[in-house]
Formats: sequence, structure tokens, C-alpha cells
Amino acid sequence: MSAISENLLGLILALSLDLLLGWPAWLYRRIGHPVGWLAAPVTMLETLLNKPCFSDARRFVSGTALTLAGIASAGLIWAGLTGLTGYLPLTPVWLAILFWPFIAARSMYDHIEAVAIPLEKRDLSRARNAVSMIVGRDPSQLDQAGVSRAALESLGENTSDGIIAPIFWGVLFGPAGMAAYKAINTFDSMIAHRNSRFEWFGKSAARIDDVANLLPARLTGLLYALTAGRRVKSILNVMWRDAGSHRSPNAGWPESALAAALNVRLSGPRVYDGVVSPEPWLNGEGPDPDGTSLRRGLMHYRRLLALTAGCLLGLTALAHML
Repeated sequence: MSAISENLLGLILALSLDLLLGWPAWLYRRIGHPVGWLAAPVTMLETLLNKPCFSDARRFVSGTALTLAGIASAGLIWAGLTGLTGYLPLTPVWLAILFWPFIAARSMYDHIEAVAIPLEKRDLSRARNAVSMIVGRDPSQLDQAGVSRAALESLGENTSDGIIAPIFWGVLFGPAGMAAYKAINTFDSMIAHRNSRFEWFGKSAARIDDVANLLPARLTGLLYALTAGRRVKSILNVMWRDAGSHRSPNAGWPESALAAALNVRLSGPRVYDGVVSPEPWLNGEGPDPDGTSLRRGLMHYRRLLALTAGCLLGLTALAHML
């Protein structure tokens, strides 16, 4: 079996392992999580390198250096571990173990279902609490449609960030590529905030994350369009029309495709830290989502995962023939 085939088979096994187990609580209690291993030193070093008295230029240089060092460290450590698998039997199994922590397919499903269940029972308070676990906006004033929108937007964006992008970079560069991508994503979530503290320190992290997600986000949008069967063309038209109006250069692609697949409107005005952000609508001609929209969204998500697994199997078969 070629190295490419072993890598692809390892990805398929890792996706299967994640869907079956997620990241088990008993394992987290014993060793934590690789993303957490990176987050702890980043938090410590940020307080040393990003002091209020420092100039914007110094913050930018320090933030860039920390980001690049963190990405390189994650990639090199996982590259070293990948090299060791070549000396072990059943190499794809060991590769799967290296891939496994960085695929969040089960976690994404569980978080969205945790919002869907109370919405179906018309328990808005519990639904707001559940959605607060996955979005940054203030959920306290959200109605049922607002909670549904927030959860579906998270499903669209995080399908790209948490599943398709890691797999994309894993296909290209193996476990090291996936680890480096997750480091990029972690830096973006930790230090790329648009406020006075992180505006300059996290600027490079934000731009690197934008580049890393450029192709995966569009691929995720395409996959969501394909989950709708005969409506693919109309969904692609909506995605092409609306994605560019999103505040993010990437999130609008999967979110607008999911909105069109469900025939609901997403995005729109929302509140962050008490401030109203006048975001445009995605698939604005659609109605607001309701309690059943999340279940339908999860149905499309399951179809997307099946398509992804099918693509990986196809690539594995192709690599085996070449």
C-alpha cells in the first residue's frame, strides 16, 4: 500500500472513530486534548507579549512571531509522530489515531442536537443556554427563530472549520497538515478578536486563517449544495450571490449554501457585547427558521458527512490504482 493510500485510509478510519466516539470524556480527563495543549502556552505567552503599553507595531510583530511559531511547532511535532508510524505495523491505524483529535464531526452534531431538543419541546430558556455554548453573540434576547439561526450558522461555518478544512489539509499533508491547520484555527479563535487588545496582536492570525479556509469553505458550500439533490443549481446560485456579503471572507459560503438548502434566511442583524451588528441576510427571500429547521439541518449535515466519506473512499481507490 502506498503512503498516499495509507494516509487516506487513516483519514477514513479517523472520521469513523470520531463519529463513533467523539473525544471521550474519560480520555479528556486523563490527557486533555491536543488543542488544549496548544491553548495553555498561547494564553501565557499572550499576557507577556501583548501588554497595553506596547506599541501597535510591537504587538503585530510579537503576535505574528507567536502565531508562526505555534503553527510550525504543531506541524513539526505531528510530522515527527507521523514518521514513527512507518516503523509500526498497521500504519493506517496509527495515522488514524494522529488524525482523530482534530476532526470534530461528532461534537458538532451533539452541540446542534442539544439546541434542537429543547426547541422541539418549546423550552426556549434551555435552547438559549445550549446555543450559548457554540456562538459568541448574546442569546438572552433571542426568540425561537434567532436561536435557530444562530445554531444553523454555527453548523454551516463549523462544518468547514471543524471537519472539511482539517480533512482537506490532512489529505494534502497528512497528520502534520491537519495539526498545523488546527493550530491556525486555534490562534484565530484565541487572539484574532476585533477589539483594542487583539486588533494588532492577532492580525496575522486572522489573515492566515482566512487563507487556510479559502478553499475548504467553498468546498463545504458545494458539498451542502450537493446534499439537496436536484436543487443543486439554485443553491449554488444563492451561494454565489450572497456569500460575498458576509462579514467573513469564508463563512458566508457554507452558511449561504445551508440557508438555501433549507430554504430559510440566515445571518441578519445580531448583538455582540451589547452592540447591534447590522449584518445582511443570506438567502433573504426565505422565511425565518423554526424548531424543525435544526433537524433538517442535521439531516443535510449527515448527508455531507456521507459525501465526504465517499470522496475519501474514491480518492483511496484512485491512489491504489495509480
